[in-house]
Amino acid sequence: MTGENAASTPIEWLTLPELAEALGETLGRVRSMIDDRQFVSSRREGPVKVPAAFVVDGAPLSSLRGTLFVLHDVGFTDDEAIDWLFAPEDTIGMPPIEALLQGRKSEVRRVARALA
Repeated sequence: MTGENAASTPIEWLTLPELAEALGETLGRVRSMIDDRQFVSSRREGPVKVPAAFVVDGAPLSSLRGTLFVLHDVGFTDDEAIDWLFAPEDTIGMPPIEALLQGRKSEVRRVARALA
């Protein structure tokens, strides 16, 4: 499934059963992972979904959880956090999700904190 948010790159989505399969986990465990902020989900277009970019080599993107805490601390909702992660960010030079995938979590979190 692909959805697109305003002025950003398309997002490939995984439903919760697809996420469970990608992680090799049960659906209950995946829901717990969302509750623990290892992932953030959205209901924009039907069932609850998670961006596929949040899964790397069959595991949650390790830098995502702390980044989500920063975004929520500055007042972002789950959908706003997803939008920000996938939108081009001038101070980083790319969408924050791409920077996280490159291991640039400190830079992403610094920019996120400045959004407060």
